[in-house]
Amino acid sequence: MQYVLTITCDPGKPILSDVHADQARATLSAQGAIGIDASWLSAGRALDVIFETPNAGRAANAVRAALGELDADMNGQPLARRRKQLLIADMDSTIITEESLDALADFIGIKDQVAPVTARAMRGEIDFDTALRDRVRLLAGQPTSLLDRLLEERIHLTGGAEALVRTMAANGAFTALVSGGFTFVTEAVAAKVGFATHRGNVLLTRDGAMTGEVGEPILGKEAKLESLGEFCAVQGLTLDQTMAVGDGANDIPMLGGAGTGVAFHAKPAVAATARFTVDHGDLTALLYLQGYQDSDFVTD
Repeated sequence: MQYVLTITCDPGKPILSDVHADQARATLSAQGAIGIDASWLSAGRALDVIFETPNAGRAANAVRAALGELDADMNGQPLARRRKQLLIADMDSTIITEESLDALADFIGIKDQVAPVTARAMRGEIDFDTALRDRVRLLAGQPTSLLDRLLEERIHLTGGAEALVRTMAANGAFTALVSGGFTFVTEAVAAKVGFATHRGNVLLTRDGAMTGEVGEPILGKEAKLESLGEFCAVQGLTLDQTMAVGDGANDIPMLGGAGTGVAFHAKPAVAATARFTVDHGDLTALLYLQGYQDSDFVTD
């Protein structure tokens, strides 16, 4: 069977070179691999190394050890069917750079109360549903005008977000934004980035103010996994045809269920469970994992 090891780095710091390609080839050859071929997906930024071996894991680990000084991500997988037909993505700290509830809390001077709870929930130290209810309760009575201000001032896309979503969509993939955050943000972000659909939690309001409550049932980790299965059923796809990306503990089941589950600049507990990790690059790394080249990218 053919395998591919994709090596990616921060696209703003293209540190990969032909020297690294040669090192990877030599290391694989020493491990007994055959049919070795290296090709650039993006000069200095993304390299595919294709090989055949009965022990792909050991061979890939040997390359990781040989290139261990590099600030780069190295993810191995079978070459066949690497290009996916469904993308399901987390929003906060994944598609956008912020934790949107923390940013909202900052407007009213309570970020120091909210952000530590968010961090603990994302690390999996406390129950996500309970943590969400507790944080939202602190917003009671605040004007809904803050929500528009949040979208205007505090929401920023992660590098590569539009390229990832629009390129996959242009190549026939179904794309979904599924978040433990709120629908007033997911709707805006999905429209801006190009997702086909979005899901999130509902922040309840009344008479121009937040009630301090969130709609039930809460969209948590199990709902994310269920969404993955539902989208597969509707699109007529199998799980191995899917890609999921996220950073927090509530993403773990979704990442584990997808054919390619990517922990993106993730919390340690999340990265430890994921088969694919991106710690150095932006979201274009997920396109390189599928074999897309820079010339394939779609951004509008």
